[in-house]
Amino acid sequence: MSLTSVKGERVHFRIVPMRAGLDLDFKELWEYRELLYFLIWKDVKVRYKQTVLGAGWAIIQPFFTMIVFSLFFGLLAKLPSQDLPYPIFYYSALLPWLYVAGALQEGTNTMTANRSVITRVYFPRLILPLASVLSPLVDFAVAFTLLVAMMLFYGLTPGPVVLLLPVFLLVAVVTALAVGLWLAALNAVYRDIRYVVPFLIQLWMFASPVAYPSSLVPEAWRWVYGLNPMAGVIEGFRWALLGQGKPSLPLGASIVSVILVLVGGLFYFRRVEGTIVDLV
Repeated sequence: MSLTSVKGERVHFRIVPMRAGLDLDFKELWEYRELLYFLIWKDVKVRYKQTVLGAGWAIIQPFFTMIVFSLFFGLLAKLPSQDLPYPIFYYSALLPWLYVAGALQEGTNTMTANRSVITRVYFPRLILPLASVLSPLVDFAVAFTLLVAMMLFYGLTPGPVVLLLPVFLLVAVVTALAVGLWLAALNAVYRDIRYVVPFLIQLWMFASPVAYPSSLVPEAWRWVYGLNPMAGVIEGFRWALLGQGKPSLPLGASIVSVILVLVGGLFYFRRVEGTIVDLV
């Protein structure tokens, strides 16, 4: 196809079908970074629009969940807490878990919720699941301030290993993106996925060391348990922040599994992306 420019010159464009697979154009993603910022800001504003407590809801959910866990799993069931106060033990695990759970709930509907934009203008569709993964980090940062206050109250001081905390947070972000790519693409094709996601998230929580330490898992099966990416994230988060012992899980297994899920999610998302306009 050729067009005539303002200066009278012939400008040629070659239109080719989008290639699937891992042929990611990072330069194009960078060019649309302002759109990414806008989508993140929009998600944050919509989440707290016309609310009384605003960002306070980011603290209320993990705080009251921590109280319930401390009462039933701690005081009543007497589950071990790695010599940590029960509120600290549970809250430090709920932070990364609730971040990932919130990101997945946002990411599942991101393609269908933005159908009016998808069907009208072109932009890299990968920006949508990226925005749904990055926007809950605002809630995470707000809720993290309460954890700092709790650590000061209990007299807990992190050690040098706290420098690894951003690494485990990054693994949590990649985990949310990896699974979110699958869910966003699947929900665009099969609309009943959004009804299954809350149930799957609940099962995943109990399959992760949120309410109990991973040391309860038999040692012979810990490498299998470590294939759960969130098991490594939560275990590493507690260890890096609180410095209590060493992780009892093979963290390398968690990292490898999340990389595999991410690669598979990118392949499937790119495959669906070519027909996403017709699906939504």
